[in-house]
Amino acid sequence: MSYVIFVIISMSFVFSACNGTMNDLSVAALTSCKDAVTLCISLCGTICLWSGVMNVAGKSGIVSGLSRLLSKPLSLLFPDISRKGSAMQYIILNFISNLLGLGNASTPLGIKAMQELKEEQKAKKNATRSMIMLVVLNTASVQLFPSTVIALRASYASESPADILPCVWVVSVLSLTLSVLSVFVFEKISNKRRKNVK
Repeated sequence: MSYVIFVIISMSFVFSACNGTMNDLSVAALTSCKDAVTLCISLCGTICLWSGVMNVAGKSGIVSGLSRLLSKPLSLLFPDISRKGSAMQYIILNFISNLLGLGNASTPLGIKAMQELKEEQKAKKNATRSMIMLVVLNTASVQLFPSTVIALRASYASESPADILPCVWVVSVLSLTLSVLSVFVFEKISNKRRKNVK
């Protein structure tokens, strides 16, 4: 990723030099730095709020209750792992974080869930079916309250930053449904190919 960023920055300087807009580039760089700091400060409050809510929910037993509630439907998507194992617990926590739109909170939980899956399923080089399903759930997750997006809209002076909620719900449910179905379809195709090879 660092190479990609380096190439983008280098190309910006080259094109700016060719077009004679180095002045504009330097102004844009300084303005972007200021905007980045402002954005980080505005997002910090939202992230702290919801991280605190998750912490309180964990200590009050709400998370464990949700874990018991979600363990059955999620076990249908992850039939090859233990419902009471640590991998499933981290998958559920990751799913809950995504439901609340806590991208920054769900990322470390997703990484930990992947590590637990790797240990539980003894995966070496190739990703297992559960690993693929976890990536799909993490990428195309349903968001009940996209707090990060709402915070971004609020930071840019949106009059009603939460009015995107119905659209977010519809799109996220559709994307998750299609993504999960694609996993099942490609799994069947892969199994047929393996049988033909044998």
